[in-house]
Amino acid sequence: MIKVFAFDLDGTLTQHKTPLDDTNRSILEKLASKYTLLMVGAGGCMRIHNQMGGFPVDIIGNYGMQYAKFTDGELKLVRDNVSPCADRAAVEEKVTMLREKYGFTDFAGDNVEYHASGCLTFPLLGTKAAPADKLAFDPDRKKRRAFYGEVCELFSDYNVFVGGSSSFDMAPKPFNKYYALDLWCRENGYDHSEVVFVGDDYGVGGNDESVYLSDFHFVCTDDYTRLGEVLAPWLDELK
Repeated sequence: MIKVFAFDLDGTLTQHKTPLDDTNRSILEKLASKYTLLMVGAGGCMRIHNQMGGFPVDIIGNYGMQYAKFTDGELKLVRDNVSPCADRAAVEEKVTMLREKYGFTDFAGDNVEYHASGCLTFPLLGTKAAPADKLAFDPDRKKRRAFYGEVCELFSDYNVFVGGSSSFDMAPKPFNKYYALDLWCRENGYDHSEVVFVGDDYGVGGNDESVYLSDFHFVCTDDYTRLGEVLAPWLDELK
């Protein structure tokens, strides 16, 4: 018996960093009439909330480092773990070595992006690269997956993801989407068998991969504009 639908955001409900459209908002509203809804994101809770136009849903952010509940008409942060980078010099040295080894020494902006949560981003084109350049850089992710394993080895204290269109994203261990969703289930009294996760980034190094490879039910979406089709078995029963 399914009781919960948990969603990724970018690529699943919306285009990357674009607002939730009316069609998919309507799908969420229909599901919410029967099921508990939950967002499980890589970004911060408030960023997800704003991108969804204030849709009333609880949000797990930063791979489980943040958790916010929607109550009394507003989103309220109830957990905000911070794990600041202990040795930025070591991080810079490792990233620079990778740039030199794989030919990414020409970049715009900063070498590494340090997030307040303690998460890191290794932007191959730099933090100030043009959006068009980032989108065209590695659409099939082959360039990054070619040395993904090496990045994981160098940053063994982090869970590493082939993030966005041109970067590697890193969250301090043990934080990833499986850890986050499992913790939420234990805190709220749900069994894994009662949860469906809906995501698009389930390939090698994807930030949904940890859930995809687990015992949670997983619905794959490869085109956010066809969300209604992949969720038809549950939506049809609500008509």
